[in-house]
Amino acid sequence: MCLWSLTATSESMAYILKTLNSWFWWENIWMPINCTWADFVDRDGLVFPKPHQLYATIPYAFVLLIIRFFSERYVAIPLAKALGIKNVRRVKPQPNPVLESYFRECSRHPSQSDIKGLAKKCNCTVHLVEKWFRRRRNLEIPTVLQKFKEAFWRFSFYLTSSIVGFIFLYDKPWFYDIWQTWVGYPFQTLLPSQYWYYMAEIGFYWSLIFTLGIDIKRKDFTAHVVHHLAAIGLMSGSWCGNYVRLGTLVIFVHDTADFWLEAAKMFNYARWEKTCNMLFIIFSIAFFITRMILLPFWILRATLYQPTYYSTTPVIAYFLFNGMLLILQGLHLYWGYLIFKILKRFVFLKDLKDDRSDEEEEDSVTDTEEESTKSGNKNSSGSGKHLVSSSHH
Repeated sequence: MCLWSLTATSESMAYILKTLNSWFWWENIWMPINCTWADFVDRDGLVFPKPHQLYATIPYAFVLLIIRFFSERYVAIPLAKALGIKNVRRVKPQPNPVLESYFRECSRHPSQSDIKGLAKKCNCTVHLVEKWFRRRRNLEIPTVLQKFKEAFWRFSFYLTSSIVGFIFLYDKPWFYDIWQTWVGYPFQTLLPSQYWYYMAEIGFYWSLIFTLGIDIKRKDFTAHVVHHLAAIGLMSGSWCGNYVRLGTLVIFVHDTADFWLEAAKMFNYARWEKTCNMLFIIFSIAFFITRMILLPFWILRATLYQPTYYSTTPVIAYFLFNGMLLILQGLHLYWGYLIFKILKRFVFLKDLKDDRSDEEEEDSVTDTEEESTKSGNKNSSGSGKHLVSSSHH
């Protein structure tokens, strides 16, 4: 009886998956009327993108992670040292169960009254408790060298992608006349350059997804996650629907501004203030040209308006792709607002600080002063649980 039930369950699950698969690949979702997947079989010198090729982006992502590891280790670190960035070792606070419990369960920034209560329970001064929390908070902040290595990797990829993208696109007619992106659609052959451009770009964003847990988390972390997922979904969907010509333009428009930002970050971490300011201003100009002018008035015009000349009945993919492009444009407006705030502060206050990152707090108290907490902590750590729980409530 159990075996029969298990077999029936597996058969029903297989049927459900088969039905969902047939719905997902329904021709009316992806391609114009009177076209089927059979029309996208390679023939007569025409090569078409195939959905199963997207599986290759996962191993490509791991290849990029390996390249990232070696480039950060053997290029970024020596470059950082040459620019005067040192691998500063953070001083860990003395082990203290009372303060650690409060830090994890209640607050990383205790009020003055709580600090006094904690000092009393730990049998130490208020000054030492403040210093313990300052050092503990600093442990949560990535070092300047970590930030530099991450910025270097992104700079390297975006710069390489921009150069290679220009080489791939400069002799293509749709690079100058966007109407050409629709000529011959959907039977446009896939070029080898387009294949590798897509595989590298999707693999890169998969690698960013895989390293979300270890990469630096900023205040716009959620926006970055949404951006990475939307980018992967958009590129993968455009691959399946053979919107590759438009897809390569979208990729190129995005990457050509980003490497300026990463370069500005690297010089900011090296404290090359004038160079950082100049690079950030160049990035701001490139960002507003590519994200606020070219993307909405050139590419979105081609995706929203021009398809109506080739088909009077838009397919479902038309709404899906444009929806994801509009999500990206919404993120660009949000980041544009942040950039405008930074530029405004630079003009009036001569300050280009990035509000998304936490700053390391200065530690002016010596290690010998903290040793006095050890003996007091041994006598009071057991009774401190009441304070933590009462403060928590």
